[in-house]
Amino acid sequence: MRKAEKVTFVMDTLEELYPSVEIPLLHKDPYTLLIAVLLSAQTTDARVNQITPTLFAKADNPYDMVLLTVDEIEAIIKPLGLAPAKAKGIYGLSHILINQHNGQVPQTFEELEALPSVGHKTASVVLSQAFGIPTFPVDTHIHRLMHRWGLSDGSSVVQTEKDAKRLFPKKRWNKLHIQIILYGREYSPARGWQLDKDIITKTIIQSKKK
Repeated sequence: MRKAEKVTFVMDTLEELYPSVEIPLLHKDPYTLLIAVLLSAQTTDARVNQITPTLFAKADNPYDMVLLTVDEIEAIIKPLGLAPAKAKGIYGLSHILINQHNGQVPQTFEELEALPSVGHKTASVVLSQAFGIPTFPVDTHIHRLMHRWGLSDGSSVVQTEKDAKRLFPKKRWNKLHIQIILYGREYSPARGWQLDKDIITKTIIQSKKK
């Protein structure tokens, strides 16, 4: 199977499995999505979704968030890990949004990545899912599967993102990155991986033997 055929096969299979997708993180607007994505670092979306309702009940916008102390934010998000740094980031970026962006989440990589605790992946998710701007956020699932499928060499997340953007049509990026994550969780996990259950990887491997 040539690379172009792999790409088509991957897209067709994912579209069949996941014709409609929803953002895994609970949110109601760009600000709550930004906070949820920030909190998801080194933890699961499911755990974040258990915590954010409590946080957002107290503060679901930057103006209410800065009325809380860093310690109050930290106490709420403590179960997620990295709470001290995340709490400082949330408090700090909320101040910046108020002072520099009229309380609104900006819509450029440069402005988002200038916010405390906001890296490239977080910015990518917000631009993609809050504003519909084509990006290809690469998480551990996408990094793993692009390598398993022979679509990237696995050398770095940066390289994986470049390869994904080069291989997949731009109009598919925003939906496709979620489809790959869902597939990774269900069929091709890092631990307990079973080739027979991994339809895409199994087909690609078998095609090499022909």
